[in-house]
Amino acid sequence: MQYRFPESFWWGSASSAPQAEGASLQGGKAPTIWDHWFAIEPNRFHQQVGPAETSTFYKYFRDDIGLMAEIGHNSFRTSISWARLLPAGQGEPNAEAVSFYQDMLDELLARGITPFINLFHFDMPLAMQEIGGWENREVVDAYADFAATCFRLFGGKVKHWFTFNEPIVPVEGGYLYDFHYPNVVDFRRAATVAYNTMIAHAKAVQAYRQLGGDGQIGIILNLTPSYPRSQNPADLKAAHIADLFFNRSFLDPAVRGEFPAELVALLREYDQLPACEPGDKALLAAGKVDLLGVNYYQPRRVKARLNAVNPASPFIPEWFFDYYEMPGRKMNPHRGWEIYEKGIYDILTDLRDNYGNVPCFISENGMGVEGEEKFLGTNGQIQDDYRIEFIRDHLIWVHKALQEGCQCLGYHLWTFVDNWSWSNAYKNRYGFVRLDLGTGERRIKKSGEWFADVSRRGGF
Repeated sequence: MQYRFPESFWWGSASSAPQAEGASLQGGKAPTIWDHWFAIEPNRFHQQVGPAETSTFYKYFRDDIGLMAEIGHNSFRTSISWARLLPAGQGEPNAEAVSFYQDMLDELLARGITPFINLFHFDMPLAMQEIGGWENREVVDAYADFAATCFRLFGGKVKHWFTFNEPIVPVEGGYLYDFHYPNVVDFRRAATVAYNTMIAHAKAVQAYRQLGGDGQIGIILNLTPSYPRSQNPADLKAAHIADLFFNRSFLDPAVRGEFPAELVALLREYDQLPACEPGDKALLAAGKVDLLGVNYYQPRRVKARLNAVNPASPFIPEWFFDYYEMPGRKMNPHRGWEIYEKGIYDILTDLRDNYGNVPCFISENGMGVEGEEKFLGTNGQIQDDYRIEFIRDHLIWVHKALQEGCQCLGYHLWTFVDNWSWSNAYKNRYGFVRLDLGTGERRIKKSGEWFADVSRRGGF
């Protein structure tokens, strides 16, 4: 084989409780902000499809895990729903939830699939949001208790834990750009949410280590390389500031245990710093991860601003740069995102060179396609050669990074079965497995068969 990967390499996919479980108000589960937002503004969701049933993993997890084994998974990431396990956000665990997660973990292990479990995937319990969400340090403490509960209940079966998935997304969506609830546009509040999220992360790490956890604990970050339009100093500065806001704001505290001094100085200059408490600095320093999940979909291309900022407008990162559409870029025409495979290599080499070569893995990478039914073959299978090409071309760059000493331990596609995706619902399909929304039937796509072969052979 031209591209051979280590025998211990993690092959699998990623999902989340709110996007896959369904039964969002069943089994003792309380509403999250997504249930609430859909109830009050269903028009904000594609075709007004909400989180009630999503991809029915709660009901069909045994069948789904069987299909995972069939397509060569040796690992799988999902999340535990805070609102399912602790419906009030705190207190005694919901027995039905405990039983479900125990059974799900047992099924994974019985099939030879290592569970990777994340604790927060955008799904704030409504009870916690009603007292301020991540703006309230009481919610931070409640999350730390939830994490400790998970470690005690499931730590014997789970050795790879993650505190948050893409923690910048609730910041951007909920407090800057109005694409998640609570639909606030206020940078100072966004900064508070970001800061308190990392305090919550550090408290969960502290709880894991105090409880004697014998596995690894980390975080999953969507790292999007910021490429300047040119080598002009103004473009370079624009890209650097974009990197500070969107990558290093979470990467540095997770891996180095502190926020970037340049970002702190910039926010202080514009009076946007969040409030800190005594002991926070030491807590963050002790919260460095054992393992980093890297989500990569597309690059960020920026240039220096051409126009002055309206000083009366809300403070946002785009005060310091403009986005740039590179001529000739390769595009996913369905999703509207640029495809730039080398970006995954640039992330891994940056982690090697500037972050101590922290152990990591590709925790998400994927290609969303709208109207995928048009690729349905005469045999009833989705012929997604475009997804095979997408995965293969990214893995080639992962392989190159491995050859050059990067500590990348695996690759997980987003996602296993076509899943519900927030306000986009089922507009774009990402799965190895097709989901028929009418019948619930699962059918492995061509990419799933290809991935099974790659996993079993250890390369291609």
